[in-house]
Amino acid sequence: MTRVSVLLVIAGLVAASPAQAQQLQAPNSVVVTIIPGGATFFRDANDGARPSFGNYELGGALALHFNRYVGVEGEVSGKLGLSQTLTSIADDVTTPHMLNYSANVIVSAPNRSAVVPYVTAGLGGLSLFEKEELGIDGTETFLTSNVGGGVNWYAGRWGLRGDYRFLTVRSKDEAPEFFGRETRYGHRVYGGVLINLSR
Repeated sequence: MTRVSVLLVIAGLVAASPAQAQQLQAPNSVVVTIIPGGATFFRDANDGARPSFGNYELGGALALHFNRYVGVEGEVSGKLGLSQTLTSIADDVTTPHMLNYSANVIVSAPNRSAVVPYVTAGLGGLSLFEKEELGIDGTETFLTSNVGGGVNWYAGRWGLRGDYRFLTVRSKDEAPEFFGRETRYGHRVYGGVLINLSR
């Protein structure tokens, strides 16, 4: 009996999802993304003196959809340092914490199902926090850009999101040796929970 009930509930959600998806990205809808987990990986610089490393990602975003296809989104995320081996620097060191913030344009695919692919691009900033062991004496902020895409899946007021971004962090001559004297490139992935505030 329990299995039959579960199957009926799932069937009802699947059948209702297309209509609910259209309502969720209706004109002027406001959607919040909660990011409980993800990761950002920065590639090493050309000379090898500034190694590759990864940080844990969490944060949130707020999007306004002008229609079913185009929207804008503001995003803030923290990149929490992790203990790891950094080639040519140390065998076991915790990477610095970072704060990333950006404004993005989102273009969604013309899709009437509950699954909505999208592409996105934007500009923002990355703040690198003090880490004396790595020669970072204070907070440094860099200009960033990002391009990427992902998929939203809607089921009523709630949904799920998977997102990938290619990040570019612009260099500064006065940046710490560890990060920022050369343009750095990174890959960010995360999973998020969607909440529609307009319904």
